[in-house]
Amino acid sequence: MITDLNSILIFKTNIKTQRAKKRILDLLVAFAAIEQATVDLADKDCVLRIVSDRLSAEQIISIIIEAGFECSELE
Repeated sequence: MITDLNSILIFKTNIKTQRAKKRILDLLVAFAAIEQATVDLADKDCVLRIVSDRLSAEQIISIIIEAGFECSELE
């Protein structure tokens, strides 16, 4: 599978624990529009990477904020 670089969305979050990471990833896999999601807890920005060609950055941010976490797009 070849991923279009335009479909990779990258966010700074405050997801800092394994428990929080699991909670968010479990939430995100429920969205058929999300092909892949990862959280890098080792990165100082707790980077969330989403592969989706159907959801916008604003939609992802809204999902994460509604789950109780901070989220902003990294460029």
